[in-house]
Amino acid sequence: MAGIVGAFHELDAAVEAIGVLKKKAFGELTVYSPVPRHELDDAIDAPVSVVRKFTLVGGLLGASFGYWIAAWTSDYWPLVVGGKAIVTWIPYTVFGFEVMVLIGGLATVFGMFAKARIPNVSRAVGYDPRFSSGHFGIYVDVRPDKYKDVEEVLRKAGAVEVRVEND
Repeated sequence: MAGIVGAFHELDAAVEAIGVLKKKAFGELTVYSPVPRHELDDAIDAPVSVVRKFTLVGGLLGASFGYWIAAWTSDYWPLVVGGKAIVTWIPYTVFGFEVMVLIGGLATVFGMFAKARIPNVSRAVGYDPRFSSGHFGIYVDVRPDKYKDVEEVLRKAGAVEVRVEND
C-alpha cells in the first residue's frame, strides 16, 4: 500500500485540496488535523457513524434488563404491602433508566473502540508528527501511475511538502 502525503500550513488550502482530490477521485483520503475543524468534516463528507447503533441497541437492552431484574427481584422476594401488586412498572422506571444509561454508555465506548480498531499497534500510514502540532495533512492512497497528478493537485493547493509514503 502506497500513496502521497501532503502537509499544509493553512486550513483553507487543505480544504481546497480535499475538494479537488474528491472531485477527481484519485483514491481514498485520510485527513490529519491538530484540532477538530468543521470545515474538514464538511469537505470530507464522511458517512454517518454506525456507533449510534451500538448506543441504541445497548440502551434498549439496558432498559429491558433494568425492568426485568427489578421485576424478577420483586417476584422472587415479594414485599406484600396493603394488597398492592407485587410487580408494577412505575417504580421500576428509575432503575430501568439508570441501567439503560449504563449499558448504552458502555456499548457506545465499545462501538467507538471497535470501529476505530483501538488498540492499533501499527503506525498510521501517512502520519507525520507535525499533524499534531499545527499542520494539516492529507494522505491519498493512490496507484503509482497517478503520483504525478496527485502531487500536482496538492502543490497547486498550497502544500508545503509532498512526499511518497510506503508501508
